[in-house]
Amino acid sequence: MADNFNLDKAIRKIPDYPKKGILYFDITSILTNPEAFRFCIDRMVEQYRGSNVNAVAGIESRGFLFAAPLADHLGIPLILVRKAGKLPGEVYHQDYTLEYGTAAVEIHKADVPEGKNILLIDDLIATGGTLQATRTLLKQGGAKVDKVFGIIGLPFLNYQKKLPGVEVVTLIEYHNEGI
Repeated sequence: MADNFNLDKAIRKIPDYPKKGILYFDITSILTNPEAFRFCIDRMVEQYRGSNVNAVAGIESRGFLFAAPLADHLGIPLILVRKAGKLPGEVYHQDYTLEYGTAAVEIHKADVPEGKNILLIDDLIATGGTLQATRTLLKQGGAKVDKVFGIIGLPFLNYQKKLPGVEVVTLIEYHNEGI
């Protein structure tokens, strides 16, 4: 896979979704393009192979799609971060605000490895609210969270303010020009 793959061309952009004034970056077009998907997974493996990451936490639902193959390649556990009410066991629960609403996430308490380093993965990093809520859940269980990965980053939405002390890595960033 060439390092100069044009990921931007593989990402579908949908204006005024889910509401007017928002430009939605749709990664489903990456999933239907095997070359684009392979590029993403290969870059993730390169980034985290040999790191001190002990488990990967994928955020529902598109984060699962990138976290699962990475966990498999690295031979480490995958932790699912679900929307509230989707897990049957005892859970940690956290409410948070989105850029256009509110939500809650949960993790099975039994899935959080105490004292271990967890990498959080989502498809897109916007305001950082979902990631911060997930960090809070994992820290409640005694895990350490100082690394976050996203395919797409929107740094103009200031996600770093909600993720102080966290290394944030993205494959592509979009700035507010034209958004």
